[in-house]
Amino acid sequence: MKRRSPTLEGFQVLFRQPALGLAEIAWRWSFSLAVAASLLYSVGQYLATLPVTSAEIFLLRTRQPVLILQALDRIFQGSAPRAVAAAIVLALALTLGWIVLASVGRAATLKALFGYFRENSEPSDSAVDGTAGTPSWRMASLIGLNSLRASAALAAVVGGTLGALLLAAASSSRTDPAPGRALLIFFVLTMLAGLAWTTLNWVLSLAAIFVVGKGLDVFSALASAVNLCLAQPGPLAAAGTCFGVVHLLAFTIATSVVGLPLGFAGVLPGGAVLGGVLMVALLYFAMADFLHIGRLAANVCIVEQPPDAQPSAIGSQPSSGFPASVLHSPSDDDILSDIPGLVPPSPEPLGS
Repeated sequence: MKRRSPTLEGFQVLFRQPALGLAEIAWRWSFSLAVAASLLYSVGQYLATLPVTSAEIFLLRTRQPVLILQALDRIFQGSAPRAVAAAIVLALALTLGWIVLASVGRAATLKALFGYFRENSEPSDSAVDGTAGTPSWRMASLIGLNSLRASAALAAVVGGTLGALLLAAASSSRTDPAPGRALLIFFVLTMLAGLAWTTLNWVLSLAAIFVVGKGLDVFSALASAVNLCLAQPGPLAAAGTCFGVVHLLAFTIATSVVGLPLGFAGVLPGGAVLGGVLMVALLYFAMADFLHIGRLAANVCIVEQPPDAQPSAIGSQPSSGFPASVLHSPSDDDILSDIPGLVPPSPEPLGS
C-alpha cells in the first residue's frame, strides 16, 4: 500500500481544512480573553479594597519619587494576604476552566481530523488496522489527561522553581559567598525542570489522540503514546522539526516587522504605535495556533497509518521468498551434497 508523508499531510490539512485552524484559534483565544478579563476584574476589585487617605493622596500628587513610594507603602501595607488568597482562588478557577475548555476543544478538532483521514484513506488501510469506524470514547479521559497536564505545569513552576532556589541558596553561604555559582545552578535546574515539563506535556498531548481515535482510557492512552514514540521516532521527529522550523520562521518575521511601528514612535501617536505592535503580536499568535493544528494532523496521520508489513517466514524458508538453492551460491570447494536442492532424497526401501 502507498504510505503517506505525515508532514506533508499536516501541511495539506492546513490548506484543505482551514476551518480546523480557525477553530483552534477560537477556543484558545476565548480562554485567553477570559483570563485577561478575570485578571483585570480581580485587580480592580483588589485595588478597590485598599484604603487611601487624603494624606496619601497628597503625597502621590507631589510627584516626588520618595514621597510616592512612602504613600504606596502605606496603601499596600497589610494587604499581601488578601492578594495571595485572591491569586490562589483565581488560579484554581482558571485552571478548572482551562481543563474543561481544552478537553472540549481538543475533542472537536481530533474528531474532525480522524474523520478527514478516514474519509481520504484507502479501504485497505482501515481493514488492516481496524479503524473503519469511530470508536466510542469518554470526555472524562480527556479531562483526566488535561488534569495531568495542569498538575505537571504546577509541579514544574512551583516545585522546579522552589527546588532550584533552595539548591542555589545552599551552594552559597555567608562564609563562602558564590553568587555566580548560585545563579548558574538556578538557571541550569530551571532549564532542566522546563525541559522535563515540555517533554511530559507533549506526551500527554499525544495521548489525547488515542483517547479520541482509539477509545482508550487515560493510562492506556499514555502507554500507547509512549509505545508510538519508541516505535516511530523518525516520523514524529520529522513532523516536529518541520513545523518547528516554520514556527521559528514566523517568529523571526514577526520580530522584524514589529520594528516598523516602533521606528515611527517619534512621529506617530503612542496609541497608533501600540496598536501596530499589538496587531503584529496577534498575527504571530494566530499563526502559531494555526501551525499547531498542522502538527497535530501529522501526528494523527502517523497513528492512523499501519506499520510497514513485515514478511513472514514459512518453515525454514528465508524471508526473501527465494528457495535456499537460489540463495546459496556454489563455490569450488562445494560438493553436490553441500548444495541443497541438487541431490534428490534417497528412496526408502520397499519393505519399510
